[in-house]
Amino acid sequence: MEIQSVVIVGAGLIGKGLAQVYSNCEGLEVTLYDLKDTSPLSAIRENLNQLADREILTRAQVDERMKRISFTTDFNHPCFARADLVAESVFEDMRLKQDTFARLESRCRQDAIFATNTSVMSPTEISARLVHKERLVGTHFWNPAHLIPLVEVVKSGYTSDEVAETTLKLLERAGKVPVLCKKDVPGFIANRMQHALWREAISILENDIADAETIDKAVRYSFGLRLPQLGPLENLDMVGADLIYNIHDYLLPHLENSPKPSPVLVKLNEGGKLGFKAGEGLRKWTPEQIEKSRRELNEYLIKMIYDQ
Repeated sequence: MEIQSVVIVGAGLIGKGLAQVYSNCEGLEVTLYDLKDTSPLSAIRENLNQLADREILTRAQVDERMKRISFTTDFNHPCFARADLVAESVFEDMRLKQDTFARLESRCRQDAIFATNTSVMSPTEISARLVHKERLVGTHFWNPAHLIPLVEVVKSGYTSDEVAETTLKLLERAGKVPVLCKKDVPGFIANRMQHALWREAISILENDIADAETIDKAVRYSFGLRLPQLGPLENLDMVGADLIYNIHDYLLPHLENSPKPSPVLVKLNEGGKLGFKAGEGLRKWTPEQIEKSRRELNEYLIKMIYDQ
């Protein structure tokens, strides 16, 4: 099936990013839906203008992509009936996601693909109230969705091969780097690896081996530099399975293997030290430092992805 019409349900941060991503497909109609009008189109244009400022896009290309996107607060809008793919991006709440898809099934064609954006929730469980469970697939976009290339396409216990393949092709058409997660497992692919790293980093802090700033520097200025070019399994082949075996035989018994969140995280949560949103986490953050961190992340990603 050739995807010609996409509806995005939820105009939050990720939803707006999805609209921007799909607007990269020439000839694709993109409709963004939300319960209330939060003026998402202006925020999408602002993101596109950032790329134009870097001469990655022309102003004419920005205008053309914006023409492909419309916004509605009407759940009875005809866009749902003609949608080839509906991308859900509501709050990470299982019941809300299940309710959303149950309502969508009564408004959308039987052959419309349902794509749920979630970083950890099971697509199999999300599809529980659907009659046609084979139509639902997980699509985990990474924040910021309009910049991070990777999208994990996650098969549920019911997803048909055709639905997964069509979704992968659409994401390639949109300029993304989609990968297939063949099994519905907690954390999918990348988050399992990311949080294994975070668990070890927090453990190093908890055991007073190094402070938070030092731990971040150790990642940024060592293996973190080569990760965009050299993945862990290619690296294994590069250095040799014999050497990795010997290292793991010696090292793995000493690594963190707790199945529960660290006492460090418990203490932070109990103390309301939640990071940027509270102005303090493992470190104190001023509004200026928070803005600088977010801005420099986007600038770094643009430079890495677009060589600008």
